[in-house]
Amino acid sequence: MCGICGKLSYGNKIVDDALLKRMCKSLAFRGPNDEGVFVSSNSKSQGSKIQVGLGHTRLSVIDLSDAGHQPMCNEEETIWLVYNGEVYNFKEIRAELEAKGHRFRSNTDSEVIIHLYEEEGIDCLKRFNGMFAFCIWDECLQKLWLCRDRLGIKPLVYYWDGESLIFSSEIKGILCDHDVVKEIDWTALELYLTFNYIPAPKTIFKNIRKLEAGHYLLAERKTVVTRKYWNINTDVIHLQNKPGKSCERIDFYKENLYKLMENAVQKMLISDVQLGAFLSGGIDSSIIVGLMARNSERPVKTFSIGYKDMPYFDETRYSREVARFNKTEHYEFRLNYKDILDSIPAVLETLDEPFADSSAVPTYVVSQETKRHVTVALAGDGADELFAGYRMYQGEFLAKYYSLLPSALKEKVIEPFISILPDSRDKKHSEYIRRFKKFTRGMSGSLAERFYGWQEIFPTDIRRRLIKHHLRDKISFQTGQGIISQKLNEFAGDNINRMLYVDVKTSLPGDMLTKVDLMSMRNSLEVRVPFLDHEVVEFAFEMEGNVKLKGLKRKYILMETFKDILPPMLHNRSKRGFEMPIGVWLRTELKFLIDDFLSRDFINKQAIFEYEVIDCLIERHLSKKMDTSWQLWNLIVFQHWFKRHFL
Repeated sequence: MCGICGKLSYGNKIVDDALLKRMCKSLAFRGPNDEGVFVSSNSKSQGSKIQVGLGHTRLSVIDLSDAGHQPMCNEEETIWLVYNGEVYNFKEIRAELEAKGHRFRSNTDSEVIIHLYEEEGIDCLKRFNGMFAFCIWDECLQKLWLCRDRLGIKPLVYYWDGESLIFSSEIKGILCDHDVVKEIDWTALELYLTFNYIPAPKTIFKNIRKLEAGHYLLAERKTVVTRKYWNINTDVIHLQNKPGKSCERIDFYKENLYKLMENAVQKMLISDVQLGAFLSGGIDSSIIVGLMARNSERPVKTFSIGYKDMPYFDETRYSREVARFNKTEHYEFRLNYKDILDSIPAVLETLDEPFADSSAVPTYVVSQETKRHVTVALAGDGADELFAGYRMYQGEFLAKYYSLLPSALKEKVIEPFISILPDSRDKKHSEYIRRFKKFTRGMSGSLAERFYGWQEIFPTDIRRRLIKHHLRDKISFQTGQGIISQKLNEFAGDNINRMLYVDVKTSLPGDMLTKVDLMSMRNSLEVRVPFLDHEVVEFAFEMEGNVKLKGLKRKYILMETFKDILPPMLHNRSKRGFEMPIGVWLRTELKFLIDDFLSRDFINKQAIFEYEVIDCLIERHLSKKMDTSWQLWNLIVFQHWFKRHFL
C-alpha cells in the first residue's frame, strides 16, 4: 500500500518539487518506507505548456528493494507510474510479457502495470485482479490516466478547474496546493446527514471529486472525462452449467463459491512481509481465517478486540473459539472508554471530510495493534453486501407480511405505541424496540422508499428543520433517494439482489471500504479483502436472492458453504456489527464531546444548523427517551471537521 499524488497543469502555473513534496508529506503514513517525486521535462512536447508532476510514498510489501522505488518508468522514460495497491495475478501477466520480449528490472507488480500498458493500452485494466488506484502519464501521447479498482477498495480523489488537474489518495494531498479554494458543497452535506458518509463522486468540497469504483479518468487536450470500465452484470443471467433443480443448484453454488474464495485467499497470501487477519468472531472474518489456516504453512496470526465491562458489545469469546479451532497465533485487545477516548483525536484528525461510522474508532485501534506484529492483514469485509448480512434485507422479507395488516391497525395502534417506547443500543430489549421503530419507519409503498427509509440517519423532515433557512434553497433534500432509486433501477433481478447491488455500489465503497482504508493506512497497515475478489463478486450476483436470505436466515448460502471450517458455536449465531458503545459513552465519559461541539454558542456562530433541533436530540438521548447517538455522533464529527478547516 502507498500514497499517490500529482498535478497536471495546462496553464502557466508551475508544477514544482516543493508542492509534490508537501503532498507526499501529507500522505507519509500511507507509505513510510520510501518517497519519490517526478516532474516532466516535456521533452516530447516542446512549447505545449503542459506540466506534469507525480509523487509517491511507499509501504513496501512486494519486492522490498530499491528497485520498487516510485515514480517508476519504462526503459525510454516516456511512461511514468505512481501506484497504490496490489495486483494479485501480476506473476502470470509478467510471464506473458516476458515471452513477448519485455524485460523487467524489479519483482514488483508496479512494473507489470507499465509493461502491460505498453502492450495493451487502457484495455490492460481488464486484466488486473486486485485492489488498486494508480496514475499513468504517457509523455508521447500527452495523456494522463487515473484508474480505480472495480469495487473501490483503494481511494482516489481529484480536483479539476479547467486548467489544472490535481489528484491524491486522500483529500489532504489536494489541499496542499494553495490554489485550491475550500468551499462546502451543500448537497454533499445533506447526503452526509442522510447516510453518515458522502457517496461518490461527491466530496464535501466543491470541485474535489472521488473517482468512482470501476472507473477511470482520462485527461488530454485540456479535457477531462471519466468512464466506467467494469460493472456487475445488471441483467438477469443464468450460468450455462447451472442446474435447474433447486437442491442441485445449492450444491453447485457451494462447490464453486468455495473454490473461488479459496483461490482468492491463496492469491492474497502473496507477500514479502508478515501477514495476519482481523478476527471479529463473526462468520465473515472466521471464514477468511479458516481458509488461511488451510492454505498456510505456519499458524495464522489473528487479531481481535473486545470491550471491558461491556458484555453486550464484547465478542471475544467467539473470536477466541475460532482461533482455537484453527490453531492460530491469537492476539486479543480489550478496550475501555479511556482506550477509545485516547484514539478519538487521531481518528478525527484522519478524516478529510465528515465520516460518521463510529466503528472507525475500534477499526483504528485494531489496526494500530495489528501493525505491531504484521504489515498485511486479511479481513472479511464485503460478505454482508454480497450475501445479505444486514437486518434491512430481513426487513424486505417481512415487508410483504406487514403490508397485509389493516392500515388502521398499523397507523393508529402499532406505530403510535412503538414510537413512545424508549429505545437504546445498550441493552438487548431496548435494541429490539429501536430496530422495530426503524423497520416501521421504512414501511413505504415502493422498494426504493423502504430501502431509503432504512438507510437514513436523519429522516428527511428532521434534515429540513436541522439546516438553517438561508441554506435550504441550495439543497433538494431528494438527492439521496434519487441515488437509491437510480441504482435499484440499474439491476434487473429479485428485490434482495437489487438491494445488494445498491449496497455494493454505494455504502460498500463509500462507508465500509473507506473506513478500513483510512484507519488501516493511518497505521501503515495494508488490508486485503478476499470477498471482494471481482470473480467472487460476479459469481455472487449469479445467485438468486432466496439462497442468500432464506426466510429470515441471513447469509444462508455462505454458512452452508463454509460451515465445516467454522466452529459449531458460530453456526447459528446472530450477526453483530463491529460497533462501539457510543450511546452509553455519549451520556457519560464522552459527554464532553456534546458540550464542546454541540453547544449553543458554537452552533449559532457557525450558522449552518438550528440549535433547537440539536438540543432536542441531546435531551432525548440524555434522558434515555430515544437513542439518538448516531445522529449526535454524525454532528460531532462534522463540527470537528468544520472547526479544523474553517475556524
